[in-house]
Amino acid sequence: MIKDREILTGEHFMNGDFACAEGAIAAGCRFFAGYPITPASEIAERISERFPEVDGIYIQMEDELGSMAAILGASWAGVKSMTCTSGPGFSLMQENIGLGAMTETPCVVVNMQRGGPSTGLPTVLGQQDMMQARWGSHGDYEIIALSPSSPQELFDFTIKAFNLSEMYRVPALVMGDEVVGHMSEKVVIPPKEEIEVYPRRKYTGPAEEYLPYKPDEDLVPQMVAAGEGYRIHVTGLTHDEKGYPVVDAEAQKKLVPRLVNKIRKNAEKIIEIEETNTEDAEVIVLSYGISARTSFRAIELAEKEGIKVGMVKLITVWPFPEKRVYQLASKVAGFVVPEINCGQIVYEVERCVKGKTKVTLVSHPGGHIHDPRDIFQAIRNILK
Repeated sequence: MIKDREILTGEHFMNGDFACAEGAIAAGCRFFAGYPITPASEIAERISERFPEVDGIYIQMEDELGSMAAILGASWAGVKSMTCTSGPGFSLMQENIGLGAMTETPCVVVNMQRGGPSTGLPTVLGQQDMMQARWGSHGDYEIIALSPSSPQELFDFTIKAFNLSEMYRVPALVMGDEVVGHMSEKVVIPPKEEIEVYPRRKYTGPAEEYLPYKPDEDLVPQMVAAGEGYRIHVTGLTHDEKGYPVVDAEAQKKLVPRLVNKIRKNAEKIIEIEETNTEDAEVIVLSYGISARTSFRAIELAEKEGIKVGMVKLITVWPFPEKRVYQLASKVAGFVVPEINCGQIVYEVERCVKGKTKVTLVSHPGGHIHDPRDIFQAIRNILK
C-alpha cells in the first residue's frame, strides 16, 4: 500500500462522484462491488483506480443483485463495504437491502438518482427514488438515508453514512442525484486525524457466550467477523438471538420491532438538518439535494420583495425530522417543498404539520433543475 495515498489531504477541484469515492476510502471502505450504470459509474471507476493504492478489493459484478449480496458478505467478513447505482439498479438491490436490514449488516449504498421510471433519463437528473429509499424492500424495517447537495457533502456524507451504518448495524443510503454527482467544485479533504471514523461494534467477550443478535441497551447488537472463532448464523428468516431461524409470531414480535425501534428510538441522535433564518420566517422552504441549492436563489428573490423566508435543508431524509417540522409549522404561513419528482417528501411534510399550516409542492418530473422563479412564485402564493 502507498501510505501517503490513503487520504488525499488538501483542496481539490473534483466532481461529486469522485468525492464520494474519496469519502468511502477515508471512511475505511476496502471492499466495493458494483455494476456500471450512469450517472454513478464514475464512483466505481474512481474506486477501481484508487483501491490498489489502499489494499482494497474491487469487483465488477454481473448485476446489481449480485453487487448487493457481495457487499453484505464482505461486511460479515469484517470489511467495510459499499456499492453504488442509479434508479434501475436500486430497484434490483431492494430485496438484498431488506436482507441487510434483517441480518443487521452494516454497509453503504450510494444512489445517484436519474429520471425514471424504467430506463427513463439515463444521464439526466431526477429525485424520484426518495420514497423507494424508505419503503423499497418488503416487510417492516427502518433505514438511514442522507441527501448531499454538493461534491463536498458527497465526501462528508459518505463518511457519515459509513459511521451511522456501523453504529446502528443497518444499510445506510446516500441519495445523491446526477447534477450533484457530475458537478465539479472545490472539495476539501482534511488530514486523516481530523476525519471521524467509527469502528465496528465489536464483541470481545468469551466466544462461547457470544450471541450474534443479543442487543445492547440501544437495541443494537455487537458484531464479529466470520473466521474469528465465533459461532455465527446469519439468515433472512425470523431468528432468535443465536441467529437460528424461529418461524413463529413470538419470535417475530421480539425481533422486528427491535429492528424498527433501534432507529426510531435513536432518531434524534441520527437526524440532522441545516436551518437558515427560520426564527422569524413567514414561509419555510424545505428541500434536499440539488433542489435545495436552487431554493436558495429563490429565497434571494423573495427577500428582495421583503418576504422573510427560512430554509430547512434535509441532511438526513430518513428517519424524517418530523418533530422539528411540526414545531416550525405553528410559526409560519406555510412550507414550500421543491422536488424533482411528482411529489414524494411533500407528503411527509403534510403528515408532520398535522394541518397547522399550508404545504405547497413545487414539482418537476426530471431532466433539469427547477427554475428558481417557480419556487419564488410558490413562496408568494403561500402569503396570498
